[in-house]
Amino acid sequence: MSHYVSRLGRRSTASPPRPSSRLRLPGTLRRPRRIAMLSVHTSPLHQPGTGDAGGMNVYIVELAKRLAAIGIEVEIFTRATTGGLPPTVELAPGVLVRHVDAGPYEGLAKEDLPAQLCAFTHGTMQAWARHRPDHYDLVHSHYWLSGHVGWLAAERWGVPLVHAMHTMAKVKNACLADGDTPEPAARIIGETQIVRASDRLIANTREEADELVGHYEAVPDKVAVVHPGVNLERFRPADGRLAARARLGLPPNALVPLFAGRIQPLKAPDVLLRAVAVLLAERPGLRGRLVVPVVGGPSGSGLAKPEGLQKLAARLGITDVVRFRPPVGQDELADWFRAASVLVMPSHSESFGLVAIEAQATGTPVLAARVGGLPVAVRDGVTGHLVDGHDPVDYARVLGAYADDPAMSFRMGAAAARHAESFGWDAAASATADVYTAALHEYRRGARTHHG
Repeated sequence: MSHYVSRLGRRSTASPPRPSSRLRLPGTLRRPRRIAMLSVHTSPLHQPGTGDAGGMNVYIVELAKRLAAIGIEVEIFTRATTGGLPPTVELAPGVLVRHVDAGPYEGLAKEDLPAQLCAFTHGTMQAWARHRPDHYDLVHSHYWLSGHVGWLAAERWGVPLVHAMHTMAKVKNACLADGDTPEPAARIIGETQIVRASDRLIANTREEADELVGHYEAVPDKVAVVHPGVNLERFRPADGRLAARARLGLPPNALVPLFAGRIQPLKAPDVLLRAVAVLLAERPGLRGRLVVPVVGGPSGSGLAKPEGLQKLAARLGITDVVRFRPPVGQDELADWFRAASVLVMPSHSESFGLVAIEAQATGTPVLAARVGGLPVAVRDGVTGHLVDGHDPVDYARVLGAYADDPAMSFRMGAAAARHAESFGWDAAASATADVYTAALHEYRRGARTHHG
């Protein structure tokens, strides 16, 4: 049995205590007043869709705002990536972003960040030292880099640690795209340590919870499933497809399969391009009414060949139908979703696939790989289609069905919008607050038992 160090300084050879995951707790247990949220490698102020900014940024911003709205103040610690940033920025009432100096401002890849965790931890401790010792009730870390800082901070501050993986190295390595780079052993070791140190783990789906238990030996009672939400005020059908297409300069009657996200092998935008090439080879008559927008910027291992997707489009002979667009703000992204006939997500791995819910909320169906959380996000045959594997022929077949029956996009889109209504951020924030409350209750009960 492996050793662990308890928060109370005792070294034990036993397994960590098994906190109850039942969130309906007796009596009126106190929610935390203020939490420290950690996002080391990506700032909630950054534009999603490029670099290392993506669904996790959206998740942190929306969750923090909704937690503040129900009376839990949130301070988000993130690494300063440009000089001259103010030490703190108010993101919303009750939500503060703290910029921590750790390493050079620019040109530091995510893979180089583990070497800066000591500096980041130091900056976090400096910020805490200016307050009363009980300033934070709980630490909520996002992604494994933040988890290591959170582990140390929670130990130092005497508060519980809640951690969200978002993605896991062992899961990503099990379903790598061709030519993609495996996650390093150091990350796997780090994630294993964080799982052991956390008082609670938040998983996006039941499948992710099972992966935490199966791959990382998480104690099942420590894992809570909380589906991410969607901003239903921003992502909604609004004035419909034709109006959105007019705003974006798209033909009113075109078949528009959209890719929106970071351009990297993991997200597999190449599968969409290859599927389009297959479709046009079989049905050249579709060429005049097909527009394929790719909205997003190179990211992760995609940065090694930032022009790779454009070159692939040229080799496939489809540059005339593909439109590459840089990442856009959330309001314009909602318009791209509305304008699309179908959102295509051929990802090799997705812990949840937030954009799938966002697109459906605007009334657009989704064609996705049957991986990770996408079977939860997409109801196969009702709000879109799920494909086993990444064969472009299979995706071309579904796109051909949308071409043959343009009304299918509207029928499934209406069902998709109804389906997405159950994924509001208010519900996600309430469930997360329950996880916090349970972690706080268990932690304090353990402290009382020890001191008693």
